[in-house]
Amino acid sequence: MSFVDTLRQWDNAVTCVDRQDLTEALAIFLAIQEPNSKIYFDIGCLHLLNNDLDAAEKAFDCSIGKDEHLAVAFFQRGMTFYRKQRYEESLADFQHAFRTLRGNQLIDYKALGLRYKLFACEVLLNVALCEAHLGKWEKAHENLVKALDYKIDTKLNIIDRALDSALKQKLFKPVEFPSKVLFKPNRHYVAELEKKDYLGKAKVVASVVPQDAFSGFAPLQPQVEESPTYPKEREVLRALEGQPHTVLYEFVPETSDELAVVPGNIVFVLQKGADNWASVVFNERRGLVPYNYLERLEISLASKQNEGQGRSQPPSKEPPTRPERKPGLTPSGKASGDTQQKDEQSTNNLCIVKVCFTFNFAVSVPPGCTYAILVEKICKKLNLPSTSITLSLTSEATEESIITPSTEMEGVWRRATGLRITLWCNTKEQTDGNPKSETHYFVALHSYESSSPEDLNFHQGETVTFLSRVNQEWLEGECNGKTGIFPASFVEELPVDGNSYSSPALYCLHHRRLSQLLL
Repeated sequence: MSFVDTLRQWDNAVTCVDRQDLTEALAIFLAIQEPNSKIYFDIGCLHLLNNDLDAAEKAFDCSIGKDEHLAVAFFQRGMTFYRKQRYEESLADFQHAFRTLRGNQLIDYKALGLRYKLFACEVLLNVALCEAHLGKWEKAHENLVKALDYKIDTKLNIIDRALDSALKQKLFKPVEFPSKVLFKPNRHYVAELEKKDYLGKAKVVASVVPQDAFSGFAPLQPQVEESPTYPKEREVLRALEGQPHTVLYEFVPETSDELAVVPGNIVFVLQKGADNWASVVFNERRGLVPYNYLERLEISLASKQNEGQGRSQPPSKEPPTRPERKPGLTPSGKASGDTQQKDEQSTNNLCIVKVCFTFNFAVSVPPGCTYAILVEKICKKLNLPSTSITLSLTSEATEESIITPSTEMEGVWRRATGLRITLWCNTKEQTDGNPKSETHYFVALHSYESSSPEDLNFHQGETVTFLSRVNQEWLEGECNGKTGIFPASFVEELPVDGNSYSSPALYCLHHRRLSQLLL
């Protein structure tokens, strides 16, 4: 029997129960060839209404065999055993139903098509009643006291009356399931039982091909290779903040707030309510799912490390191989770890001079050395003549702070602390009549972001000032007040004349708008 036929007969049987035709309803149920756990439960309830306890027990056995986590089926089979005065088996089923609740106050079966709430305190009351029938009054009293911890305000009177009876060693009434309340098929599925032609007959409305009458499906088109990646959506990142859970049972939503899941799905629980409903995220969709349908999953989310970074990679190529670092300083002026250790070993008796330039670097000189030795070391690092630089003791070059060949170096070295001193270096303007070298600019074709401290990060369309060429694939430049190295393939050099634009910024703005139009 197909799923549609089963669904149709199930709906017809439930309709018969609603109009009090229990005999016809039972006949329709029994005609279903492969009943599921819910249908077997409905059959058991109808047998209980007919007082056919053996048939009810068999139906509940089948329901539990199909779904061993259906707590309400254990509860109903426990009531069947209780009515057959098989109290030990009834006690075992009630205890199993309580364990299936997993410490929750209740299970609301509305989402599964059963308008019934199974309360933990009522299950414990029936457990205590079975123990009372077996003469275990002390155990019965303990379970009733335990039921107070799970009580709901509306159920308080029932437990209080049972406690009074247990103290007097008198039996009390069990909590019974309303047998005319049955599992109903999903109303969305029932609404789709009627055949509908959603597609209809295809018709060409518009086509670039003259007199095109094609009404089928077009073949697969070539896909764009190496398309750019984009940052994850905010909702996905939020999902990674939740707790991962595995879905144990299929859940079919009945309201727009609920979320459809099937066994094996992994969802992220954002919040768990006291009513056993959990707010989860699955496939970038958020909704409600019964928490007892989920099981905690311990996994390591490596993607959390990259959360919020949103790094965009170039669409055409990866950054080239990094340039080899020569002993000394990196292009950004910072020494590498190995170089620092070697410097510390070789400069134990030398003075370390930190020079603040466009980038920071350091040189080592003998303590109390002359001005000529100091300037020679610095000029060698900068590859500049000594006549083109000016040294000063402060960031602002004033008459008092400037260091010249006539400056008494003893006063300069007295400012050193622990064989370390900081000086500032500025370049002098050319005054020999030679034209000043022109500044070259680049526009960023792609965004470049790196965790290396010597790298220069920038975004697509920004202007980068050229400082030096490291090798054929790496350049050194300045952007947004920061200096570092970057791949040459990520930028494009601007024309010296700005391509008739008044400034490099206007050229970059034009270049960015042109790129957007081409995309």
